[in-house]
Amino acid sequence: MMMGYGWGMGVGSWIAMAIFWIALLVLIVWLVTRAFSPGSNQHKSLEDRGWQESADQVLERRFAAGEIDEPAYHRMREVLRSGRTQHTTEK
Repeated sequence: MMMGYGWGMGVGSWIAMAIFWIALLVLIVWLVTRAFSPGSNQHKSLEDRGWQESADQVLERRFAAGEIDEPAYHRMREVLRSGRTQHTTEK
């Protein structure tokens, strides 16, 4: 009597294993190309992703970039604050 593993894997098992490994490799290649492609979400601007800056953030960004000077920054900041207080008191 032989105490081995029998005849080994059948043809169906070899085909299933080949399909599994091919699918796994295709998935890996697809994920890598998607992660590093120029059209991926990493390279899109914040506005393209659906994120919008608040008025305060726009004002701070413009001041930090040197687009507006300090007196203009403070003047605009006060206008934004006064507009919020009027808007909240109206409700």
